[in-house]
Amino acid sequence: MNRSRKRRISKKKVFLLILIIILLVGAGVCLWKFVINKGSAPKGKKITAKLEEKVDIVDIESKSRPFAISINNTPVAVKVQEGLNKAFLIYEIPTEGSTARLIAVFKDVEDTKVGTIRSARHNMLDFSYESDAIFVAFGWSHYAKDDMSGSHLIDYVQGIVGEGGMWRDNPENLDSEHTVYLQTETVKNYAKDSKGYALESASASDTILLNYNVIDVDLSDKEGAMVANHVSIDYGSVTNDFNYDADTGMYTRIVNDRVAVDHNTKEPFTTKNIIVQKIKYNRADDGYYWNLHTVDSGEGYYITNGYAIPIKWSKSDRKAKTKFTKLDGEELEVSDGRTYIEVQVASRDTTIE
Repeated sequence: MNRSRKRRISKKKVFLLILIIILLVGAGVCLWKFVINKGSAPKGKKITAKLEEKVDIVDIESKSRPFAISINNTPVAVKVQEGLNKAFLIYEIPTEGSTARLIAVFKDVEDTKVGTIRSARHNMLDFSYESDAIFVAFGWSHYAKDDMSGSHLIDYVQGIVGEGGMWRDNPENLDSEHTVYLQTETVKNYAKDSKGYALESASASDTILLNYNVIDVDLSDKEGAMVANHVSIDYGSVTNDFNYDADTGMYTRIVNDRVAVDHNTKEPFTTKNIIVQKIKYNRADDGYYWNLHTVDSGEGYYITNGYAIPIKWSKSDRKAKTKFTKLDGEELEVSDGRTYIEVQVASRDTTIE
């Protein structure tokens, strides 16, 4: 009797144990299916995971207006340049006396010391329009002054009349025209609070000139491709060389045989893209200042990742964007990175090797 009862109890224990194991296994399977299928598409639909890719050098979805700043680029002053590696776009333009000046374009950057700041030329406005930028300078030619303060063709901050909180610093004992600096945040606040300028454009695309590709552009198999490990661009009193570093994929800027470095950080100035824009010019009515034929068309080169190709450019009016295309007319795509647009007189030499 007792033995039979013990057998029944033992069978019940075994049954309960088996039942518990089955329940645990079933719960585990359900949990596993839930984890695997959580957030999955309905049956029969393909599940794909896509990592969003964005341009890094500049926020192309931001409506923030850039600031286009006239930068001193005479040979003696190159050694005191600061902040250029924070710009996403830099123009180099020829000026009177076979000199050159930079226009550094900043957008959505942290507060940065930039300099040295120099005076405006009227053609600088033509390039600033291309990004709907607020133009910044210290001084102006009489043609630029007429365009800026007389006709007011552009929103601007002019340091020579006390705007923008610019100041002088002279660590290398240079002449006074090579000593003016600014802070980007101070200029931005001045533009908004003291001059009442809008700090946003109507659309983000208004602020972006170039067509960026998030993947490095490979020019090696494109029409007219040539190796471009070294590029030399002659401006007369200034010769710019760019040397390619295959390890970093960047070009280092060299001015008159000397590596150009940030006076503060000591970092070399580098770029991912170089666009050479060959341009015509004539002397203005006063016989001194230059009129660059920005509203025109011409040829040039696009250089990135150790290769170069010939390109074409055109601009329909002063406020239009310059269009850059390959020889077949297709819009130029540039690598994701800083770009130097070297606006060079057509009669001067460009060496690519």
